[in-house]
Amino acid sequence: KDNIERAIAKASQTAGGDDYVATRYEGFGPGKVAVIVECLTDNKNRTAGNVRTIFGKRGGAMGETGSVAFNFERIGYIQYPLATAEADAMFEAALEAGANDVASDDEHHEIETLPDDLNVVTEALEAKYGTPSASRLDWKPMVKTDITDAEVAQKFLDFIDALEDDDDVQKVYHNAEISEDILEKLV
Repeated sequence: KDNIERAIAKASQTAGGDDYVATRYEGFGPGKVAVIVECLTDNKNRTAGNVRTIFGKRGGAMGETGSVAFNFERIGYIQYPLATAEADAMFEAALEAGANDVASDDEHHEIETLPDDLNVVTEALEAKYGTPSASRLDWKPMVKTDITDAEVAQKFLDFIDALEDDDDVQKVYHNAEISEDILEKLV
């Protein structure tokens, strides 16, 4: 939530404010997990240094642009709270609007679209269900990397937390798969 508020504050600055640019960094985190870090910054050198430091000090390795992106596909992502509609009704409405897939869990309906269809599907669902809790372009991992060691899993989660705590980082995507058994050991 803090990242969203920072992004809104940065994007809504009045004329004469700093220019912000979107940047993307890629690399590998602990456990050789592929990681994409999307940032919004007014100082690319500061942001690059901060992200590089987190990768270096937390057991990761930064790569060149494109070094891990091939492990992900670009998708449109829309999310509604579960209480918005019954799962079958959301599924039907989303597919009718042009979505590729709909998954409902205990908390949310998650709708996936082609990147070019995101706005059309979002508008169709907004007309029926109101404003979604999320509507954005995302990176979806095509192949998962299993983390089977509790110590590596903890290092990886600390690494992700450190990235997300940086003011310029907007979103972190990864392809880690951590089993419930390992997660329970960390709590």
